[in-house]
Amino acid sequence: MRDVLARMGIVGELFMFLWRRKLYWLIPMVVTLIIFAILIILGSNPATQPFIYTLF
Repeated sequence: MRDVLARMGIVGELFMFLWRRKLYWLIPMVVTLIIFAILIILGSNPATQPFIYTLF
């Protein structure tokens, strides 16, 4: 598990920090923020906008 998180870079370090500090309740919020960030980035790209807009 640590090898996978170590390869993820900053996000992996964040999850390892939350896991070590026993802040399990923060993990769903961080995942939700990451998903929204990915949707915003993909939605701002003109080539992927039609695919993102069909989801909503």
